[in-house]
Amino acid sequence: MSKFYCFLLLAVALTASLAGAGAAKPNLVIFLTDDHSLLDSTVYGAKDVRTPHMQRIAAAGLVFDRAFVASPSCAPSRAALLTGLMPARNGAEANHSKPRADIKKLPAYLQELGYEVVSFGKVSHYQHTGDYGFDHFAHDKFHEDVAITAGIAWLRARRSAKPLCIFFGTNWPHVPWPQQPEGYTAADVTLPPTLVDTPRTREARAEYYAAVGRMDTEMGAAYDAAREVLGADTFFITTADHGAQWPFGKWNCYDAGIRTPMIAVWPGRIAAGTRTAAMVSWIDLLPTLVEVAGGNPPPTIDGRSIAGVLRGEKQEHRDRIFTTHSADGRMNIYPTRSVRTADWKYIRNLHPEFYYSTHVDLVRGGNSPAYFASWEEKARTDPAAAAVVKRYHERPAEELYDLKADPFELRNLAGERDQAARLAALRGEVDVWMKDQGDTGQVYGEPRRLSDPKRAEPPAAGAAKKKK
Repeated sequence: MSKFYCFLLLAVALTASLAGAGAAKPNLVIFLTDDHSLLDSTVYGAKDVRTPHMQRIAAAGLVFDRAFVASPSCAPSRAALLTGLMPARNGAEANHSKPRADIKKLPAYLQELGYEVVSFGKVSHYQHTGDYGFDHFAHDKFHEDVAITAGIAWLRARRSAKPLCIFFGTNWPHVPWPQQPEGYTAADVTLPPTLVDTPRTREARAEYYAAVGRMDTEMGAAYDAAREVLGADTFFITTADHGAQWPFGKWNCYDAGIRTPMIAVWPGRIAAGTRTAAMVSWIDLLPTLVEVAGGNPPPTIDGRSIAGVLRGEKQEHRDRIFTTHSADGRMNIYPTRSVRTADWKYIRNLHPEFYYSTHVDLVRGGNSPAYFASWEEKARTDPAAAAVVKRYHERPAEELYDLKADPFELRNLAGERDQAARLAALRGEVDVWMKDQGDTGQVYGEPRRLSDPKRAEPPAAGAAKKKK
């Protein structure tokens, strides 16, 4: 090869490199919903709830059928997203806790790439936003429902030439749900088999669907404003921090608690109207956003970029999803760990001698939809209802579920002889994972115990009013 030809190739390569370096960076829009279970939207097959904006966004992009959070409660879930680290490694294990101050967080990675990074609403946990290093944030207190409208107004008034990463965090459908069902009736709803069917449960379900509708409206408004203001080369992703505040949902490692909606749109980069079965985790969002922004994802975090899945180059990502839950004040102290494969779930309840409780059963007014009392009343005369209430409060040390045959995780196979080898293998995986994470299984606070005759009493008034 002649020297001239070699020089020509080098010049072409250098020109292409410089052109790429100077190319405009895509704007990034992340819309987070609060306490929204995957199955409660038309995108994932629901027939009794209306989510038209979510549906049209899904038609424009890629739907993830197997996206999961790192923890099924607000603060640990969001801390994992914003650090790319699992709770034991970032320090935010119990709800209301923060990640360690020395850990580099998502805004810093994007700011190094030239981005302005802003947040409106519940993006981190309530009033933790100032610790994450956003260039600007607003409306991060409990249920500041002006947050999305304010974020859209800020976006429309913005004049900076910097590439933008904007987080919208709606408070819906977190409780308190609307007191009026806003077009739904108790007769409209279909209850999952995990719940006890009572008139009050159905009324509460209709109220929850009204909250889902408010979430959907805000999602559509943010999506439309981003497209209008930022243009077509905008990466948009929406997902929920964990499942809804229903028994066996939030605060649980069942799929109703950890499996989350996720939809990504990027015209010309992500094929419209597509779905993927790739298993992804919320810890994967930080490195993904860094890569989409043109950076190199950090190799030291737990998360791994899913950019290849977004581009359609990969059909798989993870073969295991690990999840952890520790506590939420004295309302819920029940440390749990789990591993999920494509078809199986293993759950370890670290202290089966504890009495499982949450805001659902302990709070009977204020922010609570207050339907659990109707379960207890029905359980006095209905053996099936009694079994559900007992299952809610009393958990075995280990649980094993065949997700293909039993998607609602109703039949625990941990005691089945023909599942002994599978149980042992998954148990061993959790052992190794906890050790690698430095997860000691710490108990945060004084638990309620099955042996305590006062176990079902609510905590002191101040604790009961604590926001989730």
